[in-house]
Amino acid sequence: MSANGKKRLPIGIQTFSEIIEGGYYYVDKTPVIERLVQQNKYYFLSRPRRFGKSLLLDTLRCLFQGRQALFAELYIHDLWDWQQVYPVVRLSFGSGVMRNREELDARIRHQLRKNREHLGLPTSPKTDIPGEFSDLLELAHQATGQPVVLLIDEYDKPILDNIIDPERARELREGLKNFYSVIKDADPHLHLVLITGVSKFSKVSLFSGLNNLRDITLLPEYATICGYTDDDIDSVFGPELSGLDRESIRTWYNGYRWGGPDVTSVYNPFDVLLLFQNREFGPYWFESATPTFLVDILRQRGVFTPQLEQWETEYELLSQFDVDDISTDALLFQTGYLTIRNVEEPMLGYRQYTLGFPNREVETSLNHALLPALGVEDGPTQRRSLFKQLQQNNLPGLEAHLKALFASLPHDWYRNNPIAKYEGHYASVFYSHFAALGLDITVEDASHHGRVDMTVAAFGNLYLFEFKVVEQLPEGKALDQIHARGYADKYRAAGKPIHLIGVEFSREQRQIVAFDIETENAP
Repeated sequence: MSANGKKRLPIGIQTFSEIIEGGYYYVDKTPVIERLVQQNKYYFLSRPRRFGKSLLLDTLRCLFQGRQALFAELYIHDLWDWQQVYPVVRLSFGSGVMRNREELDARIRHQLRKNREHLGLPTSPKTDIPGEFSDLLELAHQATGQPVVLLIDEYDKPILDNIIDPERARELREGLKNFYSVIKDADPHLHLVLITGVSKFSKVSLFSGLNNLRDITLLPEYATICGYTDDDIDSVFGPELSGLDRESIRTWYNGYRWGGPDVTSVYNPFDVLLLFQNREFGPYWFESATPTFLVDILRQRGVFTPQLEQWETEYELLSQFDVDDISTDALLFQTGYLTIRNVEEPMLGYRQYTLGFPNREVETSLNHALLPALGVEDGPTQRRSLFKQLQQNNLPGLEAHLKALFASLPHDWYRNNPIAKYEGHYASVFYSHFAALGLDITVEDASHHGRVDMTVAAFGNLYLFEFKVVEQLPEGKALDQIHARGYADKYRAAGKPIHLIGVEFSREQRQIVAFDIETENAP
């Protein structure tokens, strides 16, 4: 530790012993781990990439290997029986890209061989992969007298890496299913199983017969098993906070929830560590490896982007993920682009979920990535222009900027993209353009008479937008609705200038034909 109390930042380090012995910051996850190892035998955990799943598994590996010194200052130290040591088999599909069954099988055999060597087991006669896996578990049990702790990391990555090629993805899925099929019959040789990944493929498609696999993804008691809490930021990383606005850290990077609104939210560790290193805010997690297939699927399905802020779904859709059946809800939730905002149970056993962006980083970055799919070339010039008009509260300039934005949409794009036929396309372009700038935006903000389409807070001003699509000529109905339903009433107490803006799009001209503005100055 340095004189100012700072430690090293464990950026990209997934080895527990290196963090503890190397003088790095470590957020103690052993209180949650202690609960996990005492309750069940088979577990499944889904979390987005770069959330600390690999470090969690390595911590478990060291724990069951009895490496007591590493845990000397951690919660679990005095609660653990250090005399009881278990053989650990750890498998990971996180590195490299496997493009076919042959490459997958080679990777599996390599890992099985490395585990045998690590455990000091004799080389078994070469057989099929399930046979080799089964032999490893049984021999490890026999050699040590203790059942095996089986840890599988990134179990789904070979499939996800090839998801845009369904035939290849199915080939790899069948290879993994063949491999995982061993786990059910190996029960007598297993002490604990934890399988982690990004997506949640159905048990039928990957874990045939393993019906006792407990999915802890949405259980409140495991909500913080990966990621950093607010308390972690303030206590563990306190020496790093000087010079950084604490509320901005929360707005930009906190907000991931696995459970209802009362569940503790967490930060993505990758974002926080890079912020502390670089001392400036940026979309670190988003830029690290956002899958192109995500944007492609959203474009193909004509997703109404303002809906991303209040996405309503059910549990079945959140977990519906397979090569031939990827629900948009599951894709956005499991990959970490939407998180749970609210859970309602209007009828016993039937839960309704409301999803939304976890934080400013994801909202800004995803909308920026989606703009080209909406036909908008949202380059630095356009962003600077929007920023300038809002900073100066230049309403005529804002009108001119937005009209120019829509006029720049190429006619070929309209001809080749069915999404342009939907009324929501215009609002999607409008919303995503603002959201990509990182502004404080609320969509369908509720008042006592209804919901205004979009509210933007920027530079001490409030902008209330209502959108209408007309056939050709302006009708003035958008601004009339703002007045008729008293959308501005709830904002007057804020003491800021309020700008009421009715925007009408012509379906035929594919252009803004009305941009009606009224301003209410602060009292």
